[in-house]
Amino acid sequence: MDGLVTARLVLHPLSPGEAARVVAGEPDGSVRWAPGYPAAVDVAGARSFLALCGEDGDPQPFGAYEIRRREDGHAIGGLGFHGPPDHGGGVTIGYGLVPSVQGRGYASEALRALLEFARAQGVTCVRGDADRENVASQRVMSAAGMRLVAEDDRLRYYRIAWADPRR
Repeated sequence: MDGLVTARLVLHPLSPGEAARVVAGEPDGSVRWAPGYPAAVDVAGARSFLALCGEDGDPQPFGAYEIRRREDGHAIGGLGFHGPPDHGGGVTIGYGLVPSVQGRGYASEALRALLEFARAQGVTCVRGDADRENVASQRVMSAAGMRLVAEDDRLRYYRIAWADPRR
C-alpha cells in the first residue's frame, strides 16, 4: 500500500523499521521531519505499533500511518488504528500533530480519510477518545462525523458506525 492521499496530505503506512526510527528519533533521510516531529504522542504511537507487530505481525492496513504534507513532504504527525478490527468489526483510532501545524485542519482531513478507508475495508465502527480538556481533538472527531457516546472524569469517548460499511 502506497498510502492514503488527500487534498493536502499523504497518510503513509509505517513499516516496523520506520516506526523504530520514530521511536529512536532518527530520520532515515528519505523523509523530512517538521520541527517538533516526532512528538511524544508520535513516539508512543510508534511504540504501540511495534508492540502489536511483535505480538501478531504487521497489522497493515490496520496499523500506524505517518501524516505527511504533500506540498513539502514533511512528516507532521501520526494517526492510525490500535490494531485490526475486533470480532464485531470495530476498530479504535488515535492521532496527533506537532504543535507548529495545529489549527490548520490537517487532523480533520487526515481523520476523514482514515474513516473513509476503514469503512471501505468493511469496518463497522470506529472508536476514539480525547482528554476532557482537549477540546481541539474533540472538535476534530466531531468534524469527521464521530459522535460523543460517553464520558468519564478523564476522557470523552467518540464513535461512528455504519450499518453497511462498504457503501
